[in-house]
Amino acid sequence: MIRVMLVDDQELLRAGFRMVLAAQPDIEVVAEAGDGAAALELLETTEVDVVLMDVRMPVMDGVEATSRIQGPKVLILTTFDLDEYAFAAVKAGAAGFLLKDVPPADLVEAIKIVHAGDSVVSPSTLRRMLDRFAAQLPTDEPVAAADLTPREREVLLMVARGLSNMEIAGGLQVAEATVKTHLGRVLAKLGLRDRAQVVVYAYEAGLIVPSHRPKV
Repeated sequence: MIRVMLVDDQELLRAGFRMVLAAQPDIEVVAEAGDGAAALELLETTEVDVVLMDVRMPVMDGVEATSRIQGPKVLILTTFDLDEYAFAAVKAGAAGFLLKDVPPADLVEAIKIVHAGDSVVSPSTLRRMLDRFAAQLPTDEPVAAADLTPREREVLLMVARGLSNMEIAGGLQVAEATVKTHLGRVLAKLGLRDRAQVVVYAYEAGLIVPSHRPKV
């Protein structure tokens, strides 16, 4: 059973999501909150696997709440697919984001995907969105990539360009399992959660240059 928390200041929206998820035999809504602060308080006493988190809320927004959550996977809910707040939330640790008008089947699938440990934002989609909002990215210095081996750095760059593990394996002429091993080491060395954060890291480190930014 996948335990889900709904966090949104619109009660009607929460009711809609709750209705959809109630029809699933392997998903249970175990908690609801109207803002990030209330969600964090509930998480202290409630076992949750996946949090559906709105971005713009009173008291504490979804980005701040996401950065403080340890353990549960976070899926960000956004009204527009080009929402800079959603990107900030991915950097803060969210496993991806969904549009609020997501079809029910896609919502269910996304919850299962992040519960299994993957992200629901493809690297290629995230790259397009980072190109759009690159000027608004945080300016914190990224963790140094000096500890990466040449092959690990190669894999990092290919992931950041939107290639799948299968495509990377073909390009490097290695087994897909080998790519997964390299990617796992990249994530561990850089302190990143998933492929989506690899793309954000590559932008912040200057390894990938947004299309509208001149190279220096």
